[in-house]
Amino acid sequence: MEATFDPDKRKLFSIISHGSIFFSQLLFSAGLPFALLFFSDDPVVKDNAREALNFHFNMWLYSVLLIIPAALLIGLPLVALLGLVQVIMPIFAILSSVSDPDKAYRYPFIFRPL
Repeated sequence: MEATFDPDKRKLFSIISHGSIFFSQLLFSAGLPFALLFFSDDPVVKDNAREALNFHFNMWLYSVLLIIPAALLIGLPLVALLGLVQVIMPIFAILSSVSDPDKAYRYPFIFRPL
């Protein structure tokens, strides 16, 4: 017997997972998907939360790696590109979660430690 999950709840939690990056760059933005990963029993919500956490970790890592080149003015275009990616990719993830709530969104070009 396959369990059924509330599609509206699934959409909302998936949107919260991917949209949490807009709250701040601190612990709170990663805390929401982290909490959803552990407290939700919906497998799609868990996959979306895991993917959102991986995206957060990648953005933090790339930001740290670009500090020195940006300080030398070499990496300013890369910092601008990273900022653009940090805004556009979660929007794509949110739209994907709304249009197809039964499938977890996968961010391209990131490594997935979780």
